[in-house]
Amino acid sequence: MPNTVFKSVFPYTQEILAEYPLMDDARLDLAISRASTAYRSWKKTNFSVRAAVLKQVAVILRRDREMLAALITNEMGKVIGEAGAEVEKCASTAEYYADHAEGFLKDESLVAGYTKSFVTYQPIGVVLGIMPWNFPFWQVFRYAAPTVMAGNTTLLKHAPNVCGCALALEKIFLEAGAPEGVFTSLIIDILAVEKILSSDIVQAVTLTGSERAGSSVASLAGHYIKKSVMELGGSDALIILPDADMKTAVSVALQSRMLNAGQSCIGAKRFIILQDAMPGFMHEFLLQIKTLKQGDPFDKTITTGPMARPDLVSSLEKQLKNSLQMGARLEFGGAVEGCNFKPALLVNVREGMPAFEEETFGPMAAVIPAKDEAEAIRLANGSRYGLGGSVWTKDIEKGIALAKQMETGAVFINALVKSDPRLPFGGIKKSGYGRELGRHGILEFVNAKTIAAEASK
Repeated sequence: MPNTVFKSVFPYTQEILAEYPLMDDARLDLAISRASTAYRSWKKTNFSVRAAVLKQVAVILRRDREMLAALITNEMGKVIGEAGAEVEKCASTAEYYADHAEGFLKDESLVAGYTKSFVTYQPIGVVLGIMPWNFPFWQVFRYAAPTVMAGNTTLLKHAPNVCGCALALEKIFLEAGAPEGVFTSLIIDILAVEKILSSDIVQAVTLTGSERAGSSVASLAGHYIKKSVMELGGSDALIILPDADMKTAVSVALQSRMLNAGQSCIGAKRFIILQDAMPGFMHEFLLQIKTLKQGDPFDKTITTGPMARPDLVSSLEKQLKNSLQMGARLEFGGAVEGCNFKPALLVNVREGMPAFEEETFGPMAAVIPAKDEAEAIRLANGSRYGLGGSVWTKDIEKGIALAKQMETGAVFINALVKSDPRLPFGGIKKSGYGRELGRHGILEFVNAKTIAAEASK
């Protein structure tokens, strides 16, 4: 029997904050219809009208930053400082697409032997977004800002534990002047997704989530012949060469792994350390991981909050225990209390262990030794995922050469792997397909229409 109510639960104390009844079929049908009606008028608005809405969205996000950050922290446990930074990133991204969408979508002339030939980029209709809980505002803005600026409308199916965030997002767009139906949050179970995708009104779907969820939704999209973008799991490799600035490399590696209590698809999960760099790395990493402070995410002195749900803690604990049974060694951390998983350092990780083969979605770093650069690349690519990765070396040209060999959607050299509205973001292999952000992101959900004209004779 499917759930009829979603609950908002504060992960740190497991206090139930709110309950949200699921939409019935009649309300869902009405939401789909309103999104379609809104599209018919929204697609005809010019870019300046859409940009004004997005810029007002940014104003509201900044005005209500503290309240919205508290909502994020309450629903999924992110430390309050990170939650505030997430809200600000959404505001900046709304402004970015408000400023650049028209240029990204301007007609593109082509020489093809006609009097005039060009590609014009036009919206396609209603886009369904299926988003996860770990960045409950940012994940939505990554797709929604370009989608709405392109002239589409969107239906959001958010994760069950962040319904408050989902409804707040809809309210923000309405207050900013978006017509009803341009941005709609649906409080629905995953079972309702097929109903939505089967509708001729809905033209595309974008999903950020697990490999299993991506496989299911991509199959439905294929069945109903709908465009899809999938941003799925990641097991990013971070390669440290012996000449790296070790203190900086470790500082960023720790940030990448422990940000959002390790619940990030592009967090560095597999630390591949060349043997000559291993002593320096281990010394510095142990020094820095011991400075982390775990506790109440509303405490501004805390660096690591709880994981979002008890089942996520159990999954990570199982991956840790199974890796230990296969020969890995726990160097630090790993204790569990409620949803608090103490930041952990796992060493002697090898191929075949869960810490190598699976996505570990929590605050646990897996250290993998490599004898040389060739083995480091082989290990980095020896994953079914291919989202991001990083290389640390003072020789930037060598770093670029290694980056070109890595089978991922992005590689950062001597820098934190992160999503940036100016850069395309997405993966290959089991990490999904398609791109978000940058010009590439806005092109995913538009019709690249060819127009060729020959002068009459």
